[in-house]
Amino acid sequence: MDGSSSYENGDVGSSDLQPQDADYSYLPSLLDELALLILARVPRSEYGKLCCVNKRYLALLKSYELSKIRRAIGIEEPSVFMLASGESRWWRFEHHFASFSKLPDLPSDQCFAAGDKESFCAGTHLLVSGKEIEGVVVWRYELDMKKWFKGPSMISPRCLFASVSCGDFACVAGGIGTGTGMEILNSAEKYTPENKSWNPLPKMNLRRKLCSGCYMDNKFYVIGGQNENGVDLTCGEFYDRDKNKWELIPDMLKDSPIPTSRSPPLVAVVKNELYSLDASSNKLKVYLKKSNSWKELGNVPVRADHSRGWGVAFKSLGDELLVIGGAWNSYTGQGMTIYTCCPDPNEEFLHWRCLGSGSNRMSHFVLNCSVMVV
Repeated sequence: MDGSSSYENGDVGSSDLQPQDADYSYLPSLLDELALLILARVPRSEYGKLCCVNKRYLALLKSYELSKIRRAIGIEEPSVFMLASGESRWWRFEHHFASFSKLPDLPSDQCFAAGDKESFCAGTHLLVSGKEIEGVVVWRYELDMKKWFKGPSMISPRCLFASVSCGDFACVAGGIGTGTGMEILNSAEKYTPENKSWNPLPKMNLRRKLCSGCYMDNKFYVIGGQNENGVDLTCGEFYDRDKNKWELIPDMLKDSPIPTSRSPPLVAVVKNELYSLDASSNKLKVYLKKSNSWKELGNVPVRADHSRGWGVAFKSLGDELLVIGGAWNSYTGQGMTIYTCCPDPNEEFLHWRCLGSGSNRMSHFVLNCSVMVV
């Protein structure tokens, strides 16, 4: 991240050139279905050039069908979207942080810009939830359009909720309602980017806020948090789509200390294994499903304990774990560092790879971070 990038001042693949409708009638035209299969195998970084071929190709490249085909044939390129403290615009990082760009200004009001926000991805949509003067709203950035759009709002607007990206859809659950009673919720919803809609899911067994979500074994897990009485929850639960119901997992976090004012649990799933970053000890743990227990895998190379887990990004990045935060040797928290590793639950310690430092570009304190795999 300390290097320069040709994408720094604009969206990746953006161009001032306009699609051309030249006369290619002497060439045989590919059917849209075949063209999409070919385009799906082209790196997304080249889409900006292909958009200029003609208006037909521009439409194909912006179609939701293209992302579905890429996912079906296993061609996925993760992008990291991040908003750091002191920044007014979101950053997008690609190719393991080798290239980066700024997103357009998010056209919200000042209340939204200055307040706390929560983010997650669904398909090619980055969704950012926060509070405007009129109430809680959701803004979405559509990668193919390279634009921000407002809405649609959740069925039950909320904050401090669990969220998870499940490829071509996303789910949210729990949190604090925005009504006059500030009710702790047990409701859940599913967002589908193809039709830009929210649909209700069955209610969880327990009401919880400050909880975290993950997607494992094709199930939506909600872990930890606090109930309506402010009691810390060590249980988790998951939504089984086949049964259309939530199943409780008692004592899922029984081995993890829960300090006061901590962030929601820092969890990520890689290769269908659940990992947790303990913000009180900076230790990485892997969840052992059969025994409902956790195994330590050594320390992470960032200071997760500096702000009790707040300001740290802990995400899955394809087949790797990604952690972003203040440098381990910095007791003031200054200096952002970015690390990845390929976790192995059978190892005692993991080998972390440093991807660089963002200390000269942005604050070490990460406000929001989401990974889009398309």
